[in-house]
Amino acid sequence: MKGPNGKRPRIEALKNGPLKVSGLDRVTDTDGGEIDIDDPVLLCRCGHSSRKPFCDGTHARVGYRSHKLDGRVPDRMHDYHGKEIIIHDNRGVCSHAEHCVRDLPAVFNREIRPWIRPDGAPADAVSRTIERCPSGALSFTRDGVLHKDLPRDAAIRVDSCGPYEVTGGPELVDSEGSLPESREHYTLCRCGASKNKPFCDGAHWNVPGDGEGNEDRITCHSEEAGDPHHTPVDDGSEGTSH
Repeated sequence: MKGPNGKRPRIEALKNGPLKVSGLDRVTDTDGGEIDIDDPVLLCRCGHSSRKPFCDGTHARVGYRSHKLDGRVPDRMHDYHGKEIIIHDNRGVCSHAEHCVRDLPAVFNREIRPWIRPDGAPADAVSRTIERCPSGALSFTRDGVLHKDLPRDAAIRVDSCGPYEVTGGPELVDSEGSLPESREHYTLCRCGASKNKPFCDGAHWNVPGDGEGNEDRITCHSEEAGDPHHTPVDDGSEGTSH
């Protein structure tokens, strides 16, 4: 989709630096409040800026590095076939927002194998839950049609306890050539701890505050929900690498 200047909005993940966002006029906080931005604007992704969500140059002082790290969950798609719906899941890009396990535990359950059971609820309910996935890790196929993107305006939501949630298809340009699973929506790390930068991998759940006023780096994990990093990858399920 095009931005206010008639061009497609663009997010450039600068090497060892912030996100440079241009052509985008809508950035909101967790509650949907508008955040005033310039064009272009630099958004912090090291997690240490004193002006979050904006970059203040602290990434250079703390030695922030934007490359991917060993030990990250593989970027691999797994397919789970039901009678009326096929659920596609890529654990490698999951931000662990937990909408799936909270909203539809009969289908998405970390405590059983396989952890996804497409016939655990009506297909309409499954599709609605999947459409809440902010990272693009989950998608689905119904009647032979793949549903991966949604018709939304370009925007960034700054999750106070998590990543930048991007919607509406801003072009992502990464120095390492990373591409999102869904071109329309994806989540970008802003705590600095993801092993799969520029994407969020849920690391913010376990990043403590640093004592310098960075309260939004404190763990946002709830004991009731369980550890999101224990969401399994079912090696026995049908899948293809990409």
